[in-house]
Amino acid sequence: MNQESVAADLPVFTGKDGKPALCLVTGATGYIGGRLIRELLAHGYRVRILARHPERLSDHPWISQVEVASGDAHDVDTLNRALAGVDVAYYLLHALMSKDDFEAEERSLATKFAVATNLAGVSRMIYLGGIIADTENLSPHLKARTETGEILRASGVPTIELRAGVVIGSGSASFEMLRYLTERLPIMTVPKWVNNRIQPIAIRDVLRYLVGAAAIDPKISGYFDIGGPQVFTYREMMMQYAAAAGLRKRVIIPIPVLTPRLSSGWVGLVTPVPYTLAKRLVASLKNEVVARDARIRDLIPDPVGGLTPFARAVQLALKRIKDANVETRWTNASVPGTASDPLPTDPAWAGGTLYEDVRTVDSTDSIDEVWARVESIGGDNGYSTATWAWRLRGLMDKLVGGVGLRRGRRDPNHLIEGEALDFWRVEAIDRPNLLRLRAEMKMPGLAWLEFRLEKTATGTRVTQRAIYAPRGLLGHLYWASVWPMHGIVFPSMVKQVALGNKRK
Repeated sequence: MNQESVAADLPVFTGKDGKPALCLVTGATGYIGGRLIRELLAHGYRVRILARHPERLSDHPWISQVEVASGDAHDVDTLNRALAGVDVAYYLLHALMSKDDFEAEERSLATKFAVATNLAGVSRMIYLGGIIADTENLSPHLKARTETGEILRASGVPTIELRAGVVIGSGSASFEMLRYLTERLPIMTVPKWVNNRIQPIAIRDVLRYLVGAAAIDPKISGYFDIGGPQVFTYREMMMQYAAAAGLRKRVIIPIPVLTPRLSSGWVGLVTPVPYTLAKRLVASLKNEVVARDARIRDLIPDPVGGLTPFARAVQLALKRIKDANVETRWTNASVPGTASDPLPTDPAWAGGTLYEDVRTVDSTDSIDEVWARVESIGGDNGYSTATWAWRLRGLMDKLVGGVGLRRGRRDPNHLIEGEALDFWRVEAIDRPNLLRLRAEMKMPGLAWLEFRLEKTATGTRVTQRAIYAPRGLLGHLYWASVWPMHGIVFPSMVKQVALGNKRK
């Protein structure tokens, strides 16, 4: 997707104060929200974001151009503050990665938001949901998306619900699932849902509809399907992807015995998508996701040249991946439950068990040179000579339903606080002195990997610290079981960071 606005030719909605509308964007750390903010600003709108951890957005180029409301969308007072004076509210919240009753959580979030937008006198609400086939038995994911739309539309605030199918763009969970399945498996046996029809849509066209929806006449309210110009079966879509990516023709053999549970495990193992998310995405693929009409195109005209064909959307996404220019990814959104977890420096650990592996190496390189190596760790860059050991740990994590290593990096050299890095989450960055990563792999406890850099008279001192807080007896046994591996992975890693190609 080009950096210029994909909606530059659309009208701008004027707010109550006669200025371009003030738009509240929820889900700012998510895949869609992070890109929508840039589009709204480029189109002339004023933007306010609601974020639990706004400090994690400090590296985004648009952060100085937006208002920031800090807090949790579950909190009514936070919502009231965030919506004060807002003209257009974008609802991009979801709980797909919640391990427990994500449907109940989504209903609760939507209900609170609907009430708050009504009280705040918001002129327009916009929600991105999923295409629904009325005659089918919906998956839990699509059912929750439908209920969310119903709750928001019943708020009394004019609401435009845009319903999309598979979104094609660099960093999209659906796209990465399609990409890895097709690229890694030239011959595959697949579930029968690969014969269901799907109408994919390019991320650039989704953003155009989201921006354009702000200026739709407030008298209009309802749901509208949005889709690209082509309809495929999932099987045909994999074939089309292979052709667009320059791969050999794939051999795809559907078999009826693969249950949704087995399919989810298979997708979770082969792709970067963890089992919890794979289970919910795969369950939705039993439903056909084809736009039933094109009413939205009467309200938001197609761009010059028309909507983006599938092959072009794939090529744009792959170019961004190749150029290391992926702006946002599905992994950027926080994993539920981690936000309130303690830090390794919290006083609450006093008197409790905290295992550490601390290693220090002095380097003659400048602190900036060493920091560049710290910040580029992981992904395709690996973890020094012991990368094989990390890959083994990643495979073990995938086998038990964890995220594994395949999430990789958004950018090969630059990290943003809050984003995913393999099976880590970037918890803190203080350039060029500190990088702290929180583990999101499956384990009976909490773990961090931390690098601290300090200038010395002769160069830079690197302190690498692995920290582990066990939960119960299994937690202590886990640390004991992985301790021998630490003697392999950690010495080579700290030397690589400190000394680079000069290590011995």
